[in-house]
Amino acid sequence: MKMVVFGSLAGSLVNFRGALIAEAVSRGHHVIACAPGASREIVETLQGMGARYQDIPLQRTGLNPVEDIYTLARLRDFFRKTQPDILIGYTIKPVIYGSLAGKGAGIPKICSMITGLGYAYGQHDWKARIVHRIVERLYRVSLKHNHRVFFQNPDDLQLFADRGFVDQRQCVLVNGSGVDLQYFEPRPLPSDISFLLIARLIRAKGIGEYAEAAGILKRKYKNVSFRIVGGIDRRNPAAIMPDELGRWMEGGSIEYCGSMSDVREAISASSVYVLPSYREGTPRTVLEAMSMGRPIITTDVPGCRETVCEGLNGFLVPPRNAAALAGAMETFILNPEYVSKMGENSRKIAIEKYDVHKVNSTILSAIGI
Repeated sequence: MKMVVFGSLAGSLVNFRGALIAEAVSRGHHVIACAPGASREIVETLQGMGARYQDIPLQRTGLNPVEDIYTLARLRDFFRKTQPDILIGYTIKPVIYGSLAGKGAGIPKICSMITGLGYAYGQHDWKARIVHRIVERLYRVSLKHNHRVFFQNPDDLQLFADRGFVDQRQCVLVNGSGVDLQYFEPRPLPSDISFLLIARLIRAKGIGEYAEAAGILKRKYKNVSFRIVGGIDRRNPAAIMPDELGRWMEGGSIEYCGSMSDVREAISASSVYVLPSYREGTPRTVLEAMSMGRPIITTDVPGCRETVCEGLNGFLVPPRNAAALAGAMETFILNPEYVSKMGENSRKIAIEKYDVHKVNSTILSAIGI
């Protein structure tokens, strides 16, 4: 069969869907990977997997009617020309516009992956409320054309079902995007306690709470490190800007390591992985840290809570609560013996639940290929 995989970031085709694409190719299917603006390295990596890359112009954020109509028309023309049997879209715009254009082009099996709810659900300002209303209407119109809709946590599935975006018969629950257990293999723990957060620098990831908690603890524990890895997402309305990041660094509480294409060394240098996000699909960075044998501190919210068994491989804290986050982090500082044991349990959970090959097998079987 001919399959199109459509995302909003070219790098995610390799980093998040690479294993799925490779598995589909290994089963004898022809895969076309679509996203805007791939680098030569990404194109060559996809070609090495046996897939073909197609550039699709798409504004990842914002709602510009003229640009979005152009995207829809371009997508529909591309689908009519290539005549795929299957479309898999992931992230908000590829899901919505891919589903609408796919229906117009007559694609037999349109599938979507709900990998998170994004800005519209993570913020509560007036702009987010407007975006929220628009996105919900578009989901209701577009998802009814889907053969399968994949969800990464039960809360998102229930929300979409309750609001009438999907029929339960369309829905398939999977364990996130999975993680490559061999690539993210366990590494020795560092000798000193240190904490790490990997995320785009936006408020919904809990960056501010992490910085505040680090400031609280740094005054008591001078030798403990608190690191952040991730790029500044200037297009996101809730982005952490360089001046705010600079103040945290100048205060001595945060070490900013920039953006990394390979995060394994950063995880290796850390004792505990922290993600105080407000809501997720299933956070990939948490799965990577678990696979490498790190305990987890994350929030008791959809998508995050599924990754932690309280007290077994880490701790859950309330969202938007820097004091509670600092308390959980201090538990590891005061009880360093927890790090190795909980890290071992994280690895076991990753093997049992989040193996990328198991996840992709579930997805492809549900599609029927």
